[in-house]
Amino acid sequence: MNTWIKLFFSLMTVFFSTLSFAQDKAKPEMADGLKANGMIYVVVIVLLIVFAGIIIYLISIDRKLNRIEKELKK
Repeated sequence: MNTWIKLFFSLMTVFFSTLSFAQDKAKPEMADGLKANGMIYVVVIVLLIVFAGIIIYLISIDRKLNRIEKELKK
């Protein structure tokens, strides 16, 4: 069974790597427009703020869960 799993993941790796070479080399027009206007930095900052918020939320949930686990052990 273990060899079947290894074979499956090996084939999937080969399949997905060939898909990445099949993509077109043309640049997306949206990125050029945002870069020309200087708005790409706003997009990057908003994404960083969202990801930071998610990380802070997950850390706070982890702390609360650890506190509850300690109370249940007592």
